[in-house]
Amino acid sequence: MKFCRFLPLGSSASQPPAPFYGLIEDEQIREISGPPWNPWSHGSRNWPAADVRLLAPVEPGKIVCVGRNYAAHAAELGNEVPKEPLIFLKPPSAIVGPGEPIVLTPQSQRVEHEGELALIVGRHCSQLKDSDDPLAYLLGYSCLNDVTARDLQKSDVQFTRAKGFDTFCPVGPHIETELDPSDVLVELRVNGTLRQSGRTSLMTYPVAFLVRWISRVMTLNPGDLIATGTPAGVGPLIAGDVVEVSVGGVGVLRNPVQAPHI
Repeated sequence: MKFCRFLPLGSSASQPPAPFYGLIEDEQIREISGPPWNPWSHGSRNWPAADVRLLAPVEPGKIVCVGRNYAAHAAELGNEVPKEPLIFLKPPSAIVGPGEPIVLTPQSQRVEHEGELALIVGRHCSQLKDSDDPLAYLLGYSCLNDVTARDLQKSDVQFTRAKGFDTFCPVGPHIETELDPSDVLVELRVNGTLRQSGRTSLMTYPVAFLVRWISRVMTLNPGDLIATGTPAGVGPLIAGDVVEVSVGGVGVLRNPVQAPHI
């Protein structure tokens, strides 16, 4: 199933309705009664896909990111592969949806893209045992761009400012529930040119390991996001670019890049 969060086109800008959750079925969006990680039922309304604007499919309480999870990416930045997962947080305020702009910041001279497979938590998840199936705690999967101010990341040492600017976490276009995450292709293109390409089978720490490991550090709640790391090939974004993250079996997340607000 493909779940989305959306607004009908033509919604009043002055008094927009609350976003709807929906199920994508054959170019139609069928309303559902609430977030798909809660018990839900089909609503009475359908919209043609062309008549809605897709939003970020989740509003997470937290975004847990995994750094240096592909050996080639760690090497391209001159880093060692970590001996255990390297995790950090992005603020939920960084989230934007498909088609929304990534707005560069005047604080950085080097903003870069990082295309990733995103995990959407579907069940309360804490202190998973070795006998637990971590994938059973996921609702599904999406595309994510862990936009990073690389110069600030290097100067600050820790990652919060470099990763945390508004619009620095595009997610979407929807949540795909039917996916085996063990070996899917993650790619990123800028203006149609391939920049990043890698399979999730190359992750140092695979999806199931990450969910279990993170659950032993912090409680994961329904709707939370986990960004699983990026393949090699990260590079700069400039105003006027269009960046696309694709995940095999999920879809394509497309965002324009805008100059900073000064």
